Amino acid sequence: MRKLSICSALSILLAGSCAPGSSMAQDASTPILDRGEGVWTSSVVADGLDYPWDIVRYGERLILTEKAGSVVIIEGEKVQRSALETTDPLRTEGGAGLLGIALAPDFADSGRAFFYYSYSSGLEPANRVVAARFDGNTWRETAVLVDAIPGHRLYNGGRIAIGPEGHLYVTTGWTENYERPQDLKSLAGKVLRLTLDGGVPEDNPFRGSFVYSYGHRNPQGLAWSADGELFVAEHGQAALDEINLIAPGANYGWPAISGDETLEGMQTPFLHSGRSTWAPSGIAFAGNELLVTALQGRGLYVLDRQNRTLQPVVSLGERVRHVLPVGDDLLLITTNRSPRGQGPSKDRLVRLSAQR
Repeated sequence: MRKLSICSALSILLAGSCAPGSSMAQDASTPILDRGEGVWTSSVVADGLDYPWDIVRYGERLILTEKAGSVVIIEGEKVQRSALETTDPLRTEGGAGLLGIALAPDFADSGRAFFYYSYSSGLEPANRVVAARFDGNTWRETAVLVDAIPGHRLYNGGRIAIGPEGHLYVTTGWTENYERPQDLKSLAGKVLRLTLDGGVPEDNPFRGSFVYSYGHRNPQGLAWSADGELFVAEHGQAALDEINLIAPGANYGWPAISGDETLEGMQTPFLHSGRSTWAPSGIAFAGNELLVTALQGRGLYVLDRQNRTLQPVVSLGERVRHVLPVGDDLLLITTNRSPRGQGPSKDRLVRLSAQR
């Protein structure tokens, strides 16, 4: 087991403090949008992480994936790191590897979870969604739910999450192929929807197909509002990153349109970054507010829905991969090495608390 430096992860779950002089979060009724950047204090929960990609919570456990193939559990001051045992070796070059995780609703009894990972199918890069089981010591793949999702060194999508109705949603990348995102027979450049057993839900928009929405470039964020609205964040081409409000069966235009461009039958973004770039990754709702992490933007943002803009919450000076709200605090994971780079990523799990 690799040793991480821990600043009492349990205190996060109990809304306590790791840093001398830090304070409890301010009144939670104050919207994050109205708090400003200067009210937040940060403390390191864990460092020594290597390209963490996703984070979920179960009780007092924080569970993270690392791209190279490890699943890391932090509970109090105890840290457990183990490899996900897969039927095929992981493909980990660039931005490929062990990416998304979601826990089954019966995880407490079954130890069942779902993962998205990259591998090689013959000579072609590919991704798959699998079910796995945790026995308290080992994570082991038990079933392949979706196979042969086209892969790429950089554009693999990779976020998975269980929706309000209990189905599993999956984001996939366009693989730098200009035909696949618009091809309903391809799983690339899509948001997929499947049952937890790997079946096609009867009410999916295209009969017999996992495809829920299409025309996406490299979506890496999935989140639902309290009203059940599905938002997706995705990387644009150099700029024009997007936040999309998803409707079943809708076409989000890539690569035919982007930004404010329009074509009949295609959806324009809920908002986009224009000529600048956020490089958005994980997103999550804190109450009624959508939080967006940014790799190129090196921080955390909140959606100003009325004005359709993103406003900064905090700048860490690090590439922020995902956010997990816990009580009044926000947990952030960083992936500081670009997928185009080499060497260790030197990443952290950070807690943000708002001052009174």
